[in-house]
Amino acid sequence: MTRRAGLPARAGLLDRLSHCRLVAVTGKGGVGKTTIAAALARVLAARGRRVLLVEVDPRENLHQLLDVPPSGGAVIRVDARLWLENVQPVRVLEDLVRQKVAVAALARKIVSTSVFRHFAEGAPGMKEMAVLGHAMQVARGEAKPRVDVVVLDAPATGHGMSLLWAPLLVTEVLGKGPLGRLAGEVADMVRDPGQVAVVIGTTAEEMPVQEALELIAGLRERLGRPPELMVVNGLYPPFPKHTGRVAAGARAALALWRQRREVNERELERLASAWRGPRVDLPLLALERGPALVTALGDRLVSALEPAVAP
Repeated sequence: MTRRAGLPARAGLLDRLSHCRLVAVTGKGGVGKTTIAAALARVLAARGRRVLLVEVDPRENLHQLLDVPPSGGAVIRVDARLWLENVQPVRVLEDLVRQKVAVAALARKIVSTSVFRHFAEGAPGMKEMAVLGHAMQVARGEAKPRVDVVVLDAPATGHGMSLLWAPLLVTEVLGKGPLGRLAGEVADMVRDPGQVAVVIGTTAEEMPVQEALELIAGLRERLGRPPELMVVNGLYPPFPKHTGRVAAGARAALALWRQRREVNERELERLASAWRGPRVDLPLLALERGPALVTALGDRLVSALEPAVAP
């Protein structure tokens, strides 16, 4: 992994993540990707980093996990070192036009045209590039809030892959214009593991593991790099060797528990045979979806990723 200036050579993975400009969390829908992103953002903020947690889903889910109001496109302060923003790609593209066009009246005219709207909504890779471009500008200190790292709750696997290599496509299409140059800068950033870390979330089930493995292959093929971390979420606890006598009504629940744990173990073996990089296994917790769950999973991330301290 390429190190950024000032990062100790023997730094643990959390230190490496905290010194990236952007940490993108992706994975199949339904694996708890958003919760993983929130937990990771909380962990990095607790380590003293100023963190912006970004989501692109217009339905807005992250605010519920952090117990703050919905963003609605605004930047919401969660605590002293953590902010939340729901990024709306078309609005980001409008802001880029206003930055590049010096005459305000002309910029307003451009963004109000149907041509611009069709371009922003339909041009391949434009919305994805806008999201990453916004994250890059924030991490560089070129846009507010002033933060050290952006944690991106990226779209689910297929769209997440498109997000990461969209800047390459936009660069090829637009060439050397203002947006093309921005896309080129973003593409260079995404290729550099010292600036952008990719975290893949999955569950130990057949389809999520398959999509995670396909994403790893895609990252290597298109960007020449692997992800930094695999997070396996929602693991059932090991099935007890002896259950003793159980009530008739509990037998179905025990059978389901045994079955789901066997699936987990089989898929963990498949994942281990294909991925030798860092992995964290998170348990299925009996907690409501909210701040307590984020904190509990964050504590487990720290326990798994902090380097052991020699006695």
